[in-house]
Amino acid sequence: MEALHRRRLLGAAGAVATVGLFGPDVWAQAKDRLVIGMSLEPPVLDPTKNAAAAIRELTCPSVYESLGRIDRTGAVGPGLAASWTVSTDGKEYTFKLRSGVKFHDGEALDASVVKFSLDRLFAPGSTVPAKSLYTDIGKVEAVDSTTVKITLKSPNSYLLYNLSLGDAGIMHPKSAATNDKHPVGTGPFVFQGRKEGDSVSFAKFSGYRDAAAIKLNSVIFKVVKDPSAQVNALLAGDVDTFPGFQAPELVARLRKDARFAVVVGTTEGEVILATNNGKKPFNDLKVRQAMAHAINRKDLIEAESGFGTPIGSHFPPHNKAYIDLTGTYPFDIAKGKALLAEAGYPNGFDASLKLPPVGYAQRAGEVLASQLGKIGIKVAITQLQWPQWLSEVFKEHNYDLTVVAHTEANDLDRYARDGYYWNYNSPAFKAKWREVVEATDFARRDELLKECQRIIARDAVNGFLYQLAKIGVWKKELVGMWENSPTPSVDLTGVHWKA
Repeated sequence: MEALHRRRLLGAAGAVATVGLFGPDVWAQAKDRLVIGMSLEPPVLDPTKNAAAAIRELTCPSVYESLGRIDRTGAVGPGLAASWTVSTDGKEYTFKLRSGVKFHDGEALDASVVKFSLDRLFAPGSTVPAKSLYTDIGKVEAVDSTTVKITLKSPNSYLLYNLSLGDAGIMHPKSAATNDKHPVGTGPFVFQGRKEGDSVSFAKFSGYRDAAAIKLNSVIFKVVKDPSAQVNALLAGDVDTFPGFQAPELVARLRKDARFAVVVGTTEGEVILATNNGKKPFNDLKVRQAMAHAINRKDLIEAESGFGTPIGSHFPPHNKAYIDLTGTYPFDIAKGKALLAEAGYPNGFDASLKLPPVGYAQRAGEVLASQLGKIGIKVAITQLQWPQWLSEVFKEHNYDLTVVAHTEANDLDRYARDGYYWNYNSPAFKAKWREVVEATDFARRDELLKECQRIIARDAVNGFLYQLAKIGVWKKELVGMWENSPTPSVDLTGVHWKA
């Protein structure tokens, strides 16, 4: 057992706190403490600096809060804004801020701070990963200390939702520059420290506006990358929960253990064979169609022990605007070979498949390499660590194929983004997406969303595989964990241990 250490730290709000640095075997014992297992380590701790979902899971809304708040059902309610009004033309949003809100370092929240944060999202030189979500904003005004007015250049029916994402977390000018390493927000938990490659620790923020409702005094996010090690960590009591358990083949074993609850829900995560549309031969529609015909979703879901729902486009089956497009390019090896020959590759070609270090991608990668091999595409698999994947694939676009789950809701907009890592450029899709965004009639918007799904399905932009299931595992005494994942977030505000 690792020696027990204690150190005294100056809390972010100026209070002196005593924090225990425990070995894994005693981390999970105290009932005001929670140890959460995570598969991926966040590269930084600021969602405006990097697109990794793990950043949002750890810090939103535990550290950073937004004007609105997305609840466990996916609905938007008050966050740092207590209320808001929208003009009849849909172009002016006026937010009334909560009063008396403090940042972890004691700084006050007011309208000028909100304006600073929001201006950063859409400024011409902004490098915020989700910048395109906010470019319809024309200006942000601090009307008075508790009132913020946002004027849009054109209506955007997703604005409230987008302003409730972790990407729009409100940050103070004094701490924004260093939030990547030392996050400071208004949320219920204060950053305590990080051990690279191992864990990130938080403590309850005594200055939180509803501190009495927060039952956990300390939270540790423990990185456990290997799926089998996740099981061992649970069985040994080293962690209390894996909100996103990565070993579906071992779920049955955990279900037999009376100590744990195993809860299967939905996610917004579309698992795709992401394809570099800007690179030969993948810039040829016939090549992408051939690949689509080679994919057998049934085998892929079987590799996940049956967890997952087939998809034929980049859209979740539980959404009311979903349409089943899995039959657009049905599994047909002969057709796949014929299309490759028509594209000028009768003997196939070599391709690389760069995989991130998550269980579903590893399993799908092996299956896909076999499936594509049957039409003549010889796939070489390269294993990447998460920072490498984010750099080589997502940022530099240095790849042919990869497998990843896109876990944000309403993320069809990625197909309209210039320079996104798929390198897909469709004027038809961009025009249709503009209609979606500007639609104020939600029934009409649903119909437009269906048309968007059809466009990217026909274009076989990516291999659309299945919707990732959320497999949550936690000790039965733990209450308040989310069954579903409507947004990348481990929301701990309602989590506590049974007395």
